[in-house]
Amino acid sequence: MPVLILFVFLLFSAGCTAVDPETAPLVLKPADFRSLPGWTEDDHAQALAAFERSCARIMKRDPAGAFGPDGIGGAYGPWQDICRAIPAVNPDQARTFFETHFRPWRATMAGKRDEGLFTGYYEPTLNGATTRHGPYQTPLYARPDDLVMVDLGLFRDSLKGQRIAGRVEGAHLKPYEDRAAIAAGNWPNGDKVLAWVDDPVGAFFLHVQGSGRINLADGRVMRVGYDGQNGHPYFAIGRELIARGDIPKEEVSLQTIRAWLAAHPEQAQDLMNLNPSYVFFRELTGAGPLGGEGVALTPERSLAIDRGKIPYGVPVWLDLEPPVAKEPPVQSLMIAQDTGGAIRGAVRGDVFWGAGPRAEYLAGYMKAPGKMWLLLPKNETPGTGF
Repeated sequence: MPVLILFVFLLFSAGCTAVDPETAPLVLKPADFRSLPGWTEDDHAQALAAFERSCARIMKRDPAGAFGPDGIGGAYGPWQDICRAIPAVNPDQARTFFETHFRPWRATMAGKRDEGLFTGYYEPTLNGATTRHGPYQTPLYARPDDLVMVDLGLFRDSLKGQRIAGRVEGAHLKPYEDRAAIAAGNWPNGDKVLAWVDDPVGAFFLHVQGSGRINLADGRVMRVGYDGQNGHPYFAIGRELIARGDIPKEEVSLQTIRAWLAAHPEQAQDLMNLNPSYVFFRELTGAGPLGGEGVALTPERSLAIDRGKIPYGVPVWLDLEPPVAKEPPVQSLMIAQDTGGAIRGAVRGDVFWGAGPRAEYLAGYMKAPGKMWLLLPKNETPGTGF
């Protein structure tokens, strides 16, 4: 579940309306597949393979349970029926499968706004070791035994999608240490190290992404993924660099922030500490990385969403402007399989681009306005105002 890239992106606003894109309720409007730009040109078989991974979780739920916030997707039963139909589908029948079982709904925000911001994230690669020596001086911590994470939505419907974390002291849950304290070693779990890496800035961005690969000094590759967070809110350090006048707003990206940190090593840690959020990791085996849904993410098919608005497992059609210059527009079917502290809003998403230099390039620069449609079971009628 990744905690995801967002630097200047929280400042995004399409027009000068009174609608807050982070808090405006989701309003769904009925649509049809003919209205989805580029629908017939997509490779639906790739989306179906990603959706099948979500079905592994969907099939474990109570059929009568509500699918998503306020039952936006109806009950789990109809979704389970759809999942059972997948094994009989040939790849060349994937588009027919979605058209047979689903109906598209245009996602808009209360206030009649239907365009939002879409960013990207990726799986970074770092160099590291399992013991501290030489250049390997920056720890990646495993989840501490005393970390307690609380899903507030289990206690209040109005708090769906919100979480806190802390440490139990006596009969009370107290706040956990923030990034500055943990980075300075001022906390009781400094021995819970999963790996040591040679780049503190790279480790910071690994926290933002939520998962990655560590090329170990002994030749092995360790894959790590999110396993908890200290409960402090995410702060986009790009906003601070803009406020200081160090980077123009229109130029902020993963790449320009990384370059600034490299050019100002004496200020780098203090700037990174402005983001109090701190992520803990675990070693992953098998397919990965894992998203918040608990299933392996699929490059260019997995989408991170605001879980307080949109449930995991929903197919989402995107119509986005090019993620970077000279790239084509994004018109493809993705599956909501992840979330993050920086993803807030009814029409908001983070595209998982995978691993490697191209994925880092696209994820780092992507700030694409666009529109989205949710695909919900044909016989289900969602409510509005989520």
